[in-house]
Amino acid sequence: MQKSVNVLLCLVAVAGIGWSGQVIWQVWEGRRQINSACAGLVPAGRVLALSPAGGTVSHRVADEGTIELDAGLPQDCEIFSTEAGEKYGTHSGERWFFTGAVGTEPGNKAVIADDSVGDLLDLYSGHTYPAQPIGGGIAGLVTDSGVTVQLPCPEGKSAGAPIKALWASAALMDPGPPFTEDGQLTAHDRNTLAETAVLTANNLAERLGCADRLPDPPDDIPALAEGPTPASRADGTCAWYRRAGFARGAQYADQVLESRTDDKLWDEQCGLVLSDTRAADLWQTQGAKLDLVSPPSRPGRWFASFHTHSGEDAKNVQLRSTRSDEAPELAEPGKAGRSEERTVWWASSVCDGQPQIHTMTIGFDYARIVTPAYEKVFRAYVRDVTKRRGCTDVEFPDSATFRVGPDGRPDGRP
Repeated sequence: MQKSVNVLLCLVAVAGIGWSGQVIWQVWEGRRQINSACAGLVPAGRVLALSPAGGTVSHRVADEGTIELDAGLPQDCEIFSTEAGEKYGTHSGERWFFTGAVGTEPGNKAVIADDSVGDLLDLYSGHTYPAQPIGGGIAGLVTDSGVTVQLPCPEGKSAGAPIKALWASAALMDPGPPFTEDGQLTAHDRNTLAETAVLTANNLAERLGCADRLPDPPDDIPALAEGPTPASRADGTCAWYRRAGFARGAQYADQVLESRTDDKLWDEQCGLVLSDTRAADLWQTQGAKLDLVSPPSRPGRWFASFHTHSGEDAKNVQLRSTRSDEAPELAEPGKAGRSEERTVWWASSVCDGQPQIHTMTIGFDYARIVTPAYEKVFRAYVRDVTKRRGCTDVEFPDSATFRVGPDGRPDGRP
């Protein structure tokens, strides 16, 4: 009997050693794959701690999807796992689940104003979660899929060229129900991605010769608040709209999409949305009398969106997306105006010596009804954000740009 027990224990021990050896090998190989793909910038241990990271971890073997600092920035690395593939039921047995990205400022990527024929609400997932600042003294944004942070670096160089700042992001690739809760990241993954983005930025700062480092992110990144919410409860980036009392007017939006205010952010947004009831009533009383104004076909179709772009981003704001053969419409710092093609306006200011561009986009059909009334709304927004940020040299669009003709464009009258 004793001999049988000893044999059984030995077999269990051997099996345990074999199993633990396989796990150790998988972890070691996963770290090697992540370090190889991400040039040692992205903390492999944090990536392996993400919910979809189980099983065999690998990276994309291609020029795109791996980071090579000598080739210039921005670049990203793409990581796969068999556990993510199994949970999603992919035929290949693996799935792209994580992307780490790094870049520097000034960059060459255009910042495109919201589209006047687009939507502010997420119509596919059924949930809309406005991005929120990360807090903790860090310039960073938390979205429903990842975290992006920025770090000033006026003394650094990338590929031999001087830079002013750097950024890093860590995101789950198209996270779905197996790894999300009510359409957004779990608390564990949200905190892990914040740590990953900060550590990646600090590693990049060391490589590029930057003096500063980001502090540790907050221990518990709050969940994103779902929107839209009633304008009467606005207390963040849309608080100015509540204080001004605009929502009491039947032609104005009665809901908001907002975030907490954070003057460190390079893109701070306030969205105004008409509820289904208010949009339908406005169309019946005013829109139906106008040619070519369609009734609101889905929630959030009638909206006004406000952005403040800061620093390097403010130098490359375009008022509409263009084809490669088209010249872009630029929102120039130090000036103000309106797009020739879209219902998009811009104002400008200077904060701490850095340019700021403030934009307003109104949904096209909605703009046909309310454009003249939104001049004072835009001015109220710009005055609030520039006062809060201590900005000077504020430039507003001329009142003539808020007149409209039959096609929704400026009518050209003096």
